Amino acid sequence: MLGLLLRDGDWVTASALADALGVTPRSIRSYVTAANARVHPGIAVESGPQGYRAGPDAPAALRAGTESGTPRDRLHTLVRALLDAPDGIDVFETADALHVSPATLDADLARVRGLLGGTDLTLERSASRARLRGTEGAQRRLLSRLAHDEMDAGAFDLAALRRTLGEGSVGAEAFGPFKTELVARLGDLGWFVNEFGIGDVVMHIAIAADRTARDRPLDAGEAVAGTSERPTQAQVAGIIAELAERHLGVRLGTADLQHLSTLVLTRVVAPDGPGGAASGSPPALDAEVAAAVREVVVAAADEFLVDIVHEDFIARLALHVQNLLHRAREQAWSRNPLTRSLKSTYPMIFEVAVFIASRLQQRLGIPLPDDEIAYIAMHVGGRLERSRRADQLLTATIVCPGYYDLHELLRSSVDRSLGQAIEVVGVETRVDPDWASIDTDLVLTTIDPPVAGERIVRIQPFLTDGDIERVQAAASRIRRTRRLARLRAELERYFEPTAFVRGLDDAAGEEGVIRRLGALLEGRGVIDAEYVQRTIERERLSSTAFTDALAVPHALEMTASRTAIAIGIADPSIAWGDGRVQVVALVAFSETDREAFQTVFEQFVEVFSERESVQRIVRRGTDFNAFLDELVAVIDG
Repeated sequence: MLGLLLRDGDWVTASALADALGVTPRSIRSYVTAANARVHPGIAVESGPQGYRAGPDAPAALRAGTESGTPRDRLHTLVRALLDAPDGIDVFETADALHVSPATLDADLARVRGLLGGTDLTLERSASRARLRGTEGAQRRLLSRLAHDEMDAGAFDLAALRRTLGEGSVGAEAFGPFKTELVARLGDLGWFVNEFGIGDVVMHIAIAADRTARDRPLDAGEAVAGTSERPTQAQVAGIIAELAERHLGVRLGTADLQHLSTLVLTRVVAPDGPGGAASGSPPALDAEVAAAVREVVVAAADEFLVDIVHEDFIARLALHVQNLLHRAREQAWSRNPLTRSLKSTYPMIFEVAVFIASRLQQRLGIPLPDDEIAYIAMHVGGRLERSRRADQLLTATIVCPGYYDLHELLRSSVDRSLGQAIEVVGVETRVDPDWASIDTDLVLTTIDPPVAGERIVRIQPFLTDGDIERVQAAASRIRRTRRLARLRAELERYFEPTAFVRGLDDAAGEEGVIRRLGALLEGRGVIDAEYVQRTIERERLSSTAFTDALAVPHALEMTASRTAIAIGIADPSIAWGDGRVQVVALVAFSETDREAFQTVFEQFVEVFSERESVQRIVRRGTDFNAFLDELVAVIDG
């Protein structure tokens, strides 16, 4: 609840929170009381006539949930005890030390087993002893999983890192200076540093230092293979060795240094231009990787009609994918604190990234979690931002009666302050212009117009901050109105009245809901069983819950006989991915409607990102006609 309120930043009703969390409004009131008790006399959650919102002490209350005595803290303490005891722990002694019953500890051990997936570790139980079996590398992967679990949204958090490693961990207070100097030294070598990945690298360095101090160094055979030829690896390893000894008081072994320097080179750095880095040239690209990336980018551009086939984009993405291969060998995935916001704010860009990730997985065998897909989305978004067409700007006419060069000064001010939002295509200097003939998107006038209108903005001859804000607001309204008008037209074409379900079953899970909605479109001859299966496979790649209320399951390929949308309403909400949703829109796209994909996808998600709109549609949409009426009413404002 605290995390949701912090992300939302505005008032949220108890019923909306209850829907988002899958509980009752009464439970929400209990949660609010418990959250405020954590920071008493502070305020974690404010209450008012409009509901609840995050208070000034909400972050502190969120952190308090990980502190000593909580179930998660006990679980992590148990894992650390298992990792520190090669011969295992005595269950009864450990239960006494943690002040819980043996039955509670047995339940915690079952939760430990749930953490071991993908770590190559096993938990053995013999009589009263429990023991972890696996390599040192596997044990470190478990520690990194705990650290990520402690860090909210994947952000680097020194306090969370210390909780993971234990209060007695080596040099916990030195990680801040260590990180600062590491970034500076890498910059001196001519590298850009990816700040989104540097926290993960420092976390791995901290784990290596802590395990080495406990006489648990990495075995020589566990270092990442295939990277020793990198010219700069020895330099990076030397920097890490020096900083670890000076800041952390630990002398790292050769295997640890090789492993950590590889992580640095594959997670946080990129050459500063074509001739950057100490090697004198960017890392050599593997021919298979480069060919695979080129093929996938061309396919994505054709599938989604996006302008991403550029040599610089392909080269950067290929280098990123090559680094991904190295990280995949180590199962050392990078967390991305922007994953959630990228998915909800730029669903179309994220969908292109999912397509690219899916094809790369097929070609190169790289399983990609959401955080890694988000990094690909950042590459895609950066390319699309650079290639955005000028005709996407709104046009404007300035009306400013001539007086010396006043109109020229005003135009210059508008270009300078608003040039990224609008393009001035005309200037009227008459005191009585032909208002009816002005057909631009906006009219910026220093004199009163005969008739007011949404596109007409009154400004001063000498542009003020208030003028700029009003023009930006008007431009934003016009863009939104046009987007939603296109959406309304598209949706009324594509909705299938007979493919509407109210009362989705939470027990069915994502696949059950997809099959239920898909069967309705199958019955109309829109899709076949194979399309439904490919929709399920797309869902397994990355959750299609693009907002806290809406999931949009679909197949990656646009092979439907015609574009159609099946709607499912869940009241109360159902689990979907890592969250809960109330509306599921299964979208079947036809190849002939490729251009509609972006309109339907992005604007549909935009409508359902507004919590009040979702509540209105869900509560009043008792059948298809009522649902469509409410959706149109929300779109029309």
